[in-house]
Amino acid sequence: MPQQQRYAPDHFDETAQQYARDLREAGGARARRLRDDMISAAMPLAERLARRYRRGSEPLADLEQVARLGLVKAVDRYDPERGSFTAYAINTVSGELKRHLRDSTWVVHVPRRMQELALAVTQQETLLTRDLGRHPSETELAAACGIDADDLGKARISATGYRPLSLNVPVGEGDTQFGDMLGDLDSDLEQAADRLTVTELVASLPERERHIVVQIFYGGRTQSAVAADLGISQMHVSRTLARVLAWLREGLLTDQVPRWPAGHEPADIPFQVVTRWLPGGELEIAVAGEVDRDNAGHLRTALLDLTRHQPAGRRVILQLSRVPLLDAAGIRVLLGVYESARARGIAVTAAGLTPFVRQIAGAAGLTPMLASEEPAG
Repeated sequence: MPQQQRYAPDHFDETAQQYARDLREAGGARARRLRDDMISAAMPLAERLARRYRRGSEPLADLEQVARLGLVKAVDRYDPERGSFTAYAINTVSGELKRHLRDSTWVVHVPRRMQELALAVTQQETLLTRDLGRHPSETELAAACGIDADDLGKARISATGYRPLSLNVPVGEGDTQFGDMLGDLDSDLEQAADRLTVTELVASLPERERHIVVQIFYGGRTQSAVAADLGISQMHVSRTLARVLAWLREGLLTDQVPRWPAGHEPADIPFQVVTRWLPGGELEIAVAGEVDRDNAGHLRTALLDLTRHQPAGRRVILQLSRVPLLDAAGIRVLLGVYESARARGIAVTAAGLTPFVRQIAGAAGLTPMLASEEPAG
């Protein structure tokens, strides 16, 4: 008897029992041949199951390959004491086919429960259409599937993830595609409410601040040009603009017109430098006002003149508690004064810095100068 005819096809239970008996007495190469003969004999079963699961655009060759792998598992795991080989093989191969359809053919990831529910709804809908001679209603379909209308709706939505419609599908006879029929969000419409709120907030600003905002953001002018109109420095315009933007942001987030902070900065106020002698013979130089690039040069001249006339070994305290702002130019002034005094043997210490100013000074490398914040004596 030729090897491929050892087991008769289509009598799967009898063939499997004979295979099990032969396998107990075989070993090595003969056992492998018996296994190959059993797989070949049961192959028609796997191919019939593969054709049963053929639907959509999934190639039949792929389904047959999956079914054959499932059949190999069934043959390797078959135990005649547990019952019919046919029933066991059908369950094993069908499970492999379902797993393949669930994991490999869905374009959009959908939970397994919803995948199985969507497939069950599709199959039940086909059966009802055949039996009723018409398309079933949603109520009839839900009742046949044993689910409620809400789950049926979820199954319908999940089914669309199996093979979504491409946006490039042609529509009509021209070059129009399906994606061209879908509209986009109107960004101008989405921003309409914010624009109305900003208009109301800008109208509530003090006159000078409103002039700065309108000229820069609506007039397209530079900060320097606006500063020249108002007779103030560009740095002052920049600070005012930052304050206004923070105020506008608060108004947009709260949908209310916030109170404009009282005592807002009116115009450029020159800094002041006041000196006094402390009981221990130390010199305290108190600076008041904001220090920026517009006045940093004057401050540098004043501080260098004061420290240059001090004898070696003297300690100079820079009292900066009334300095609310210290920009990069101000930092360079302090660094220059510190290095110049140290070269002459004079210790310069900064005291009274606000947390914000102290953070900036520390980041700029002035930590040795900030070692002590309390005047001695």
